Order: sequence, then structure tokens, then C-alpha cells
Amino acid sequence: MIIRTLLSSLLAAWILMLSSVAHAERVKDLVSVTGVRDNQLVGYGLVVGLAGTGDQTSQAPFTIQSIRNMLARFGIKVPDNVNPQLKNVAAVTVHASLPSFAKPGQVLDVTVSSIGNAGSLRGGSLLMTPLTGADGQVYAMAQGSLLVGGLGASGQDGSRITVNIPSAGRIPSGATVERAAPGQVAVNGQIQLNLKSPDFTTAHRLVAEINRQFGEGVAKAQDTTSVLVQGPQDTNSQISFLSMLENLEVKPAEAPSRVVVNSRTGTIVIGGTVRTLPAAVTHGSLTVTISEKPEVSQPEPFSQGQTAIVPRSTIAVEQATPRMFKLDTGNTLDDVVRAINAVGAAPSDLVAILEALSQAGALRAELIVI
Repeated sequence: MIIRTLLSSLLAAWILMLSSVAHAERVKDLVSVTGVRDNQLVGYGLVVGLAGTGDQTSQAPFTIQSIRNMLARFGIKVPDNVNPQLKNVAAVTVHASLPSFAKPGQVLDVTVSSIGNAGSLRGGSLLMTPLTGADGQVYAMAQGSLLVGGLGASGQDGSRITVNIPSAGRIPSGATVERAAPGQVAVNGQIQLNLKSPDFTTAHRLVAEINRQFGEGVAKAQDTTSVLVQGPQDTNSQISFLSMLENLEVKPAEAPSRVVVNSRTGTIVIGGTVRTLPAAVTHGSLTVTISEKPEVSQPEPFSQGQTAIVPRSTIAVEQATPRMFKLDTGNTLDDVVRAINAVGAAPSDLVAILEALSQAGALRAELIVI
């Protein structure tokens, strides 16, 4: 209890220190530019060269079909009555992220994942796989040897052990861009900045700082997310303008008061602006103990009976006398933590206490349970 209280106090002090030191951040860390975004690519391919850990083709017929189609492109026809059992081949999906303005010849990292029942992709190589975008166009070609961080092993008695995920891997620089990625910085010289954390105050401060640096009327806020900036018409000048723009420093608004609770692990994170109102809290515990003491029942002499084990269970219920604590108004995060620690509840029980405080209106924060 003492250790938990000490850790909670240290965490609270650290969060309070961070919240009290407000500092400006670069515009590039606060916003993204409309038209400058990653594009998702996906493809279907085959991984070969596995050490017997590929798809069981009897349960993955699409792997056989893919092998037949691939061999047919090389002029090899597999007879219709032949059903190849290939344990060193796996059908996979390949996906990558294509940055804006990527040009042909640049390379991308790709992730390869099994879609059949392959046990492991370790040691395999991806055959040439086209990667398409949402518009159906091929933007990159992927191929190469996989790096798999997982490991799986099994014995003849059916026992198995798995470390991480052996059915997925990565190919660094495994795809080559074949088509330029779409992207547009400005439309008629207008650049739209989108806040990563929408907020009225942050948008207002961003507009004020841009207008202070580049002149009144250059930036206008459209809503809590978007700020429209009038930049130069020339493309080269736009790049220079954005370079100066993204290095401006703006003080973002304080985050909303939130308490985030992980109900599975009992982890609780309290924001620095959380406050409490006066409230009375009582917390009790209920302990149920079940003891099993089997007894041996012996038959009477010459009764031709059999010795039997008779179960005997003892159930005891113990309820601790709850104490009531008064939570005074918490004006600082330290006050809130000290008041919660006074209840003396375990982290898992604090979830219910915080939910009750929120329902009663005594917790001046948004409660998020994950």
C-alpha cells in the first residue's frame, strides 16, 4: 500500500510538472497539410522457400490455384488430375504505405502476412507482387526475402511453442515505386492546414501567429480543425513559404480534463487539469473463502463395501466494515491524488470509485474506460 501510494504520488507530481510547464510547439508538429498524405497499397502474392511450414494445400485451395496460374505464365501446365502438395509455399497479402510525391525508383518497406494456414514465414522469399492503390492502379512492385521476428516450434506429441508472430514479416526496402504518388500542396495558392487535435483555442492562436508573421488576413480559421492560408501562386515559392510556416511556434491549448482507466490492468492516468468537488466515499470489500477437505469413508467390517472419498466443503464469507471518507475540493492534481489514496482501495477498485464520482458529478473531468 505504501509503495503504491508513493508511486501514485510520483506519477502525479510528474504529470503536474509537465502540465505547469506550458511551451510552444512547431506548427509542423500540430498540423498536417491537405493533399500531403500517405496512400495505402495492398497486393496478393506467394512466399516460397519455406521449410515445410507453408500452407496445407488441402485446406487452402487458393494457394494451389495461384501456383497453377504462376506456372502457366512461365509456360508450364500442371495436369488437371494432379493436385500438388507444396508445403514450402504460402499465400500472403502484402501492404505498404506510399508517401505523397513519391517518384518512380524510390523504395518502400512492405509488410507480408499469411492468409492461409502457414505455420511460419521464416526463411521465405516473396515473389514479384504488384501493389495497387484504392483506384486500382499499380503503384509499386514488391519482392525480396522476409525478416520474421516470430518463432514457432512443435513436437510429435502435439506440444507447441510460439514466440511473437511467425506468420507475418517485413521486407525493408522491399518495394519499388513504379508510378508517381498523387499529391497537391495548394489550390490557387490556398493551403489548408488541419489540426491533429482539433481545438478552438489552438486554431485561434495558429491564425494569430501566422497573421503576425506574414500579414493580416493571410490565415483564416474555417472550424476547429482547418485553417486556410493564402500562399504564393508559384510552386517553388509555395515550398519556401511552407518551410517558414511549419517552423513557426504556437502555444497549443491545454488538453481537456480527462481520466483514462484501463479496467483490465487497473492502470489509471489522471490529467493535470482534473478537479474534484466535495463528496463522501465509502468502500468495502467482500472476501469469499472456499476450503476443500475430503474425508475417507470406511465400510463396516464384513459388509463387502468399498472405501470412498467423501468431499467436504467449507464456505466462509467475510465483509470488512467500510469506512467513509470525505473528498474535499481538489484544486490541484496533488489534491486529487491524495484524496483518492485516502480511500485505500486497490487500483482495480478505483475504477468503480471513479465511475461513481463521475456519475455523481463530483469528478470534473471526462472519464474514459478502455
